[in-house]
Amino acid sequence: QVQLVESGGGLVQAGGSLRLSCAASGRTFSTYGMGWFRQATGKEREFVAAISWSGGNTYYADSVKGRFTISRDNAKNTVYLQMNSLKREDTAVYSCAAALTGFPRDYDEYDYWGQGTQVTVSS
Repeated sequence: QVQLVESGGGLVQAGGSLRLSCAASGRTFSTYGMGWFRQATGKEREFVAAISWSGGNTYYADSVKGRFTISRDNAKNTVYLQMNSLKREDTAVYSCAAALTGFPRDYDEYDYWGQGTQVTVSS
């Protein structure tokens, strides 16, 4: 069992930066692939980024590539999402998720989810 708690969301102006954190409980965190997803009001949940258990492999949605960076610190049981050059269309609730197998793009392949943290980008 893994429990995930996100933090770091908030209100930021367009062009600004935020760093989201996702703290995980449990001693097996380092074996999980981790992902970040987001859901804007009235829209479908959207994949943002994912990272392998070792941190050696990452990939991103095209919409955030070059602006967002996913990373993890297995010693701290934490995964991060550094978001730079934020745009209004990045406004959403951001959730982290843990996968027992791989580090998938599809949300239904994740096994554990956090509650989410709101990110609002103003113009």
